[in-house]
Amino acid sequence: MIVNDPETLSEVEAAFARYETALVTNDIVTLDALFWRDTRTIRYGGGENLYGFAEIEAFRAGRSPAGLTRMLDRTVITTFGRDFATCSTLFRRKATPGKVGRQMQTWARMPEGWRVVAAHVSLIAEG
Repeated sequence: MIVNDPETLSEVEAAFARYETALVTNDIVTLDALFWRDTRTIRYGGGENLYGFAEIEAFRAGRSPAGLTRMLDRTVITTFGRDFATCSTLFRRKATPGKVGRQMQTWARMPEGWRVVAAHVSLIAEG
């Protein structure tokens, strides 16, 4: 298995960047498009456990667009073969001083392109 094949890594980096832009601009259409539309997709958030694309979609539709700007730190993207990747990053928001967010995503290449199939977001004390 090839880890971090340059072409595959470039594709996932672009998908991750697209996701980040959509997140901070509350582009719900793009956020939904980047998640696998399947009952097996999971997103654990700061205050919610979402099972299946329908729950994730409903969460996004009801989320406040305020205070989404954030700064990323220590982002690590790793590809395994041509069809699987993980993206991990720390993030900080002005609205939560003294806290650091952690985001991990599992991406898979689907017929329609790269999609998040599992995600976890949490916030802890800086330190």
